[in-house]
Amino acid sequence: LKGINEGFFILLLLLTTIAFCFVLKAYYSSIFWAIILAVLFYPLKTRIRAWLGDRNALAAFLTLLVICLIVFIPLVIVTTSLAYEGNQLYQSVSQNRGNFAGDITQLIQHMPAFVQNFLERYGLTDVNTLQQKVSALAMQGSHTLANSALMIGQGTFSFTVGFGIMLYLLFFTLKDGSYLVSLLLDAVPLTQHAKHHLLLKFAAVSKATVKGTVVVAIVQGALGGIAFWFLGVEGSVLWGALMAFLSLIPAVGSAIIWAPVAIYFLVLGPVWKGLFLIAFFVVVVGLVDNFLRPLLVGKETRMPDYLVLISTLGGMELFGINGFVIGPLIAALFIACWNLLSGRQNQDNAEQIDPDFIAEGKDETEALKAKLAEQQHSDQSS
Repeated sequence: LKGINEGFFILLLLLTTIAFCFVLKAYYSSIFWAIILAVLFYPLKTRIRAWLGDRNALAAFLTLLVICLIVFIPLVIVTTSLAYEGNQLYQSVSQNRGNFAGDITQLIQHMPAFVQNFLERYGLTDVNTLQQKVSALAMQGSHTLANSALMIGQGTFSFTVGFGIMLYLLFFTLKDGSYLVSLLLDAVPLTQHAKHHLLLKFAAVSKATVKGTVVVAIVQGALGGIAFWFLGVEGSVLWGALMAFLSLIPAVGSAIIWAPVAIYFLVLGPVWKGLFLIAFFVVVVGLVDNFLRPLLVGKETRMPDYLVLISTLGGMELFGINGFVIGPLIAALFIACWNLLSGRQNQDNAEQIDPDFIAEGKDETEALKAKLAEQQHSDQSS
């Protein structure tokens, strides 16, 4: 009978957990980014709390304002600029400013015969059709960036609700972070060193992936946009933003944008512009990618570059834009779990969570228990 009761309870626990996950599924992006941003900015909140004399709620609120100022407001400004640039580029291509049709025809004629046959097979030699596709791609690119800059939403209302939920959860995650971690450590049925190792790995990979990827994306996008502006390429802000977005894919990302432009200049001239683009992106932007990405991502995650690449691509295939964090995170936790199982990570060499952070969580837990006991006592007295 005892075994039946335990089995039924485990089944009930499993079913309620799955049902709860389905309930949260609609806003998983909001929940996910609230947790990631809390992990990133919790040290800042701790410093602000110390400056304010241990006023935790006010420190969390001020940290939330800082996040809005340095993350969300610039993102809204950039998104607005992208929409304008995309519309301008769409108008330029659709109205054939700059003899777009003639340039494309001349470019196709300079290509090898097998390339021309391949393009003809897929109907890409028809300049009018190609012009429509390019103009639609330019507009779609700006819309895609505008829609996925923060979270993937289903319309304005859903996006607004999701964004509000993220800010709401972010505030309480910043405010009660140590308490929530304390509850998690008590609830997870693992040894102490295993729990500490996995939580530290989660925090380290989250920080490294977001900080490293965002820094590399901003640098590559800015350098690419400046290079396009210097060469007189129309829509430099849009192309720079697209390169920043595509730089989420390690190794090959921004080349998807600049390589066709370089080929265009090499074939139709001026040739020096094509040579400048190739040299600039291979040497300058390539050094940025090869230096910053391993330094900011690979070093902290302690994963080889090829694993970061595969997990990033796989994560983005499964989870969309969120996958550039989720993919490497899953890969890192996979390696951490196998290291624990094999004994490479054990009680002697595993890292420990900051004792002050643990003590802070326990203090908040004890304070909450005391508050609940006092409330129960007052209810009984009344």
